Amino acid sequence: MTLGPIEVVTIGFESGRFRGEIIPELERLVDAGVISVADGVFVQRVSEDETAIVEFGQDDESSDVARVGALIGEALELISDEDVEMLTDQLPVGAAAAILVFEHTWVKPLRDAIAAAGGELIDSIRVPGLVVQEVLDSIQAEDEEK
Repeated sequence: MTLGPIEVVTIGFESGRFRGEIIPELERLVDAGVISVADGVFVQRVSEDETAIVEFGQDDESSDVARVGALIGEALELISDEDVEMLTDQLPVGAAAAILVFEHTWVKPLRDAIAAAGGELIDSIRVPGLVVQEVLDSIQAEDEEK
């Protein structure tokens, strides 16, 4: 099995409650073949020294967390305890986070076409949309000052 690019996304919920509003969009992206969910965990900061970890699929089958778990095909177990600790150490007590591992499946046909053409992907850099917007806003502000 050859995977597409993998991205780890941590989604924080300061209230500590995941109510599932993002699930329809996740389902749409998976159904469209844009991404697949390769792994994930749900965590909650219980105290300064303790974080509770719930593996998707290990909780009530009717919960929103279980609905996200249902999107995970064959769990690849890509998230380690050390990853969870690093990704959640800034969560305030009472907050929660979903850590999801996405495979960008949309890239696979492009990758195959590049290889068939004798090319090779040399590098890939992900710039978060908010950072791009900040740069564009800064450029626009400079242009307006001129």
